[in-house]
Amino acid sequence: MAAGGRGGNRVYRGADLRYNLELSLEDAVAGTTVKIRVPKMVVCESCKGSGAKKGSSPVSCPTCAGHGQVRMQQGFFSVQQACPQCRGQGKIISDPCGPCRGEGRVRDSKTISVKVPEGVDNGDRIRLSGEGEAGENSGPAGDLYVHISVKAHPIFERDTTDLYCDVPISFTTAALGGELEVPTLNGKVKLKIPAESQSGKMFRLKSKGVRSVRSSSTGDLLCRIIIETPVKLTSKQKEILKEFEATMDSGGNKHSPQASSWVDGVKKFFDSMTS
Repeated sequence: MAAGGRGGNRVYRGADLRYNLELSLEDAVAGTTVKIRVPKMVVCESCKGSGAKKGSSPVSCPTCAGHGQVRMQQGFFSVQQACPQCRGQGKIISDPCGPCRGEGRVRDSKTISVKVPEGVDNGDRIRLSGEGEAGENSGPAGDLYVHISVKAHPIFERDTTDLYCDVPISFTTAALGGELEVPTLNGKVKLKIPAESQSGKMFRLKSKGVRSVRSSSTGDLLCRIIIETPVKLTSKQKEILKEFEATMDSGGNKHSPQASSWVDGVKKFFDSMTS
């Protein structure tokens, strides 16, 4: 963006910059402060952005008398256009600064401290005003936009302010009930498993999720139990399970209502196909 200055000298706002910041789920939920290093154009310290060698200063352009515009006659028409000598700036640098070669800006890197609020999520961005590239001819600096990306977590999955996790439990715990510890981002909590719980049952732990970055509300932690089939059984364990299965069969459908309902549904489906 350009703006007119005194004597036709134009100043230009610096470009906005983007920085991709990857965070762990823990840091995204709790908030943190991160130092980042951003390469960008900065004001030349030697000439303070003027582009002229130290001890000198830009002078008024002799071609346009400092206006930055000249009139060109084309037949019956008079056309005003940018001065070819100063390129519309109104000033020229007769003795340019060495470090920036008269540009008034140099390429450098700056370390910036970014305060990340608690609850940020994938796609959120943080605007740091004035931390973009320096403007031309002492124009205002652009802004820096920090785009947030949250790394995948080995235990939790996130959906806005809610967290999800799978909790493997034994067959006996599912059948008889019990109590176990489950992780949260703030430590462990007790989860009571009722007797005769089925695989896939979801338990909701209130306010154990993520605090919203836009409000004071906090999500929940939803734990889905997964019944784990035992492996590498001994001969004795296999024999016990066979005896147990025999007692289940003698009880009819009352021990496995879902399986019985499914078998009945399959039978009706095939009967409808043959009728």
